[in-house]
Amino acid sequence: MVIHSLFPPRGGVAISTQQPQKLSAFNFAIPTNFVSTRKSSSLFRSPLRYRSKNATFCVKNQYSTPQEQSHQQQKFSPYDSPSQSQPGGQFPPRVYVGYSVYKGKAALTVEPRAPEFSPLESGAFKLSKEGYILLQFAPASGVRQYDWSRKQVFSLSVTEIGHIISLGARGSCEFFHDPNKGKSDEGRVRKVLKVEPLPDGSGHFFNLSVQNKITNVDENIYIPITKAEFTVLVSSFNFVLPYLLGWHTFANSIKPEDANCQNSSNATNPRSADFEWTR
Repeated sequence: MVIHSLFPPRGGVAISTQQPQKLSAFNFAIPTNFVSTRKSSSLFRSPLRYRSKNATFCVKNQYSTPQEQSHQQQKFSPYDSPSQSQPGGQFPPRVYVGYSVYKGKAALTVEPRAPEFSPLESGAFKLSKEGYILLQFAPASGVRQYDWSRKQVFSLSVTEIGHIISLGARGSCEFFHDPNKGKSDEGRVRKVLKVEPLPDGSGHFFNLSVQNKITNVDENIYIPITKAEFTVLVSSFNFVLPYLLGWHTFANSIKPEDANCQNSSNATNPRSADFEWTR
């Protein structure tokens, strides 16, 4: 863990930022706190200085102990690359998150589902299935009560998530799913999700229609989503989308020696896909 501190010459307030040595799967933000301008023997002054008309700042680096690094990793990084595990062969505990909207006629819960990886003979991992967003609709059974035994689900793919993210205030979209497509029961289950703007422009309607000829179910559940609630959904979708594609796992697996080796190989191999960047 590297802590960078910006110190004004005298009488000012110093700013200290903590930067993890490794990019965490769930930690993009770097925590910032304010510290005293008192000098510490554990801080090492850097020869670099930054000057402006009003103030002069110097950069100081402080390295935390291995125990502190371990604590930060446990606090900010509940998941890592697929090949990493805790001592004893146990993987970090799974974390469940979601967002729920409750209205008079229905309730909606939104939950992310992680991508899946397959091990290769080389010991590496390959993305085998993209993650998705699971929508669960439950009709109301009373005042602030919902019948979750009658819930209907709809899984949003990464492309469908992109459609919802790109919707404007007056935008709409429609998705059709057949869970049994390509099977003997194809066409017997039909799911249609419509996202349409409210007439007054205050939000969107989420309308899920399910026709299941196998279980004799014909359900239509709709719920209004306010502009604020829709903003929360879009912001969450924007954040989680790279994770559903597994890109965070790739970023965590990058090592300096691997990157240097790959760059050297590309320089000597004109057929490499990266050759255009070495011209």
